[in-house]
Amino acid sequence: MLRGKTIVLGVTGGIAVYKAVELLRLLTKAGAAVHVVMTRGATEFVTPLTFQTLSGNPVHLELFNLISEQHIGHISLAERADLFVIAPATANFIGKIANGIADDLLTTTVMATRAPVLIAPAMNVHMYQNPIYRENEEKLKRHGYLIVPPASGMLACGYQGEGKLPEPELLLEEALAALTPKKLAGTRILVTAGPTQEEIDPVRFVSNHSSGKMGYAIARQARLRGAQVTLVTGPCAIAPPYGVEVVRVQSAAAMREAVLARLDQIDVVVKAAAVADYRPKVRAGQKVKKGAEEIVIELEKNPDILGELGRLKGKQVLVGFAAETDDLVANAKAKLTRKNLDLIVANDVSQEGAGFNVDTNIAKLLFADGRLEDVPLTGKQELAGIILDRIEQLRKAG
Repeated sequence: MLRGKTIVLGVTGGIAVYKAVELLRLLTKAGAAVHVVMTRGATEFVTPLTFQTLSGNPVHLELFNLISEQHIGHISLAERADLFVIAPATANFIGKIANGIADDLLTTTVMATRAPVLIAPAMNVHMYQNPIYRENEEKLKRHGYLIVPPASGMLACGYQGEGKLPEPELLLEEALAALTPKKLAGTRILVTAGPTQEEIDPVRFVSNHSSGKMGYAIARQARLRGAQVTLVTGPCAIAPPYGVEVVRVQSAAAMREAVLARLDQIDVVVKAAAVADYRPKVRAGQKVKKGAEEIVIELEKNPDILGELGRLKGKQVLVGFAAETDDLVANAKAKLTRKNLDLIVANDVSQEGAGFNVDTNIAKLLFADGRLEDVPLTGKQELAGIILDRIEQLRKAG
């Protein structure tokens, strides 16, 4: 994800420094070359050796160090960085940067860089709410600095409220977003994902094996590219991606209602959900007791959400999915035409690595103009990126 990128991780003095250690591990695992700059206060909480061991690079501490200056220097470090991440960032550090004070290695290097700067504040709740601090943060935002809002909860000082450093996984996600070109900025995308559940009684339902991973991957990658994303999701056991609007539904009828209510505000719809085709005609109000050797459950058709979207769409780009077990291309072509889609993503779920509940997929992309593109076995995150690339092309073509 970050292979070939150079990240400078700035660490200032606060109890949350321990989370910066895990963030460093995640950044390096994602392929980034990470150089750590610590303030003197940060070294009181975690030793530089910890960061040096995990990064594989010397930790930078002093502004005036003839040996380190000879090799890299704060100006060189500022110029070679693709991204600066300051986590945790104290009120003191933020105040200095906001007012142009550069009196140590970290502030000097940040002031000298032209790379994006991602700042994750962490402090006492009253410091965070202090109007002087708020003015400093707003000033940085106006100048293009990226701020990750702190989390709320029990703080190390014993107070409850805003001021916690977000979890390292979220900070990694924000680092990825900062480095991802915003090709979808200003685009409003609605993604559906997961299965639907059609209740038989209060404890049983009809559903399918969809995990939601493909739809969640598309929502995540679209957000990283700057899109405003709404994720309408059936019941899933995975966490939704950060930074998207999540609308949780259970049944096909509820998914239809959620999608149609937002359609006129949307530029792109990606229907990745595996909507149950049928639902019980009658839902029992009480649990059906086990008794007879056989029972018959009469089913009726669910609404065809994708077909309805195809009839209603104006200038929106509409993308569907086809999960098949035979005649993949023929069935996908028929669905593409029948439902008035711009693009359909077809996969044979009987193939190893392309079915439900896995992190990979094998797909064929079929377009309304007759083009067909094969995508060999790849991760669902990577496939999501390919799909969004094609959506960008369709939008440009008008």
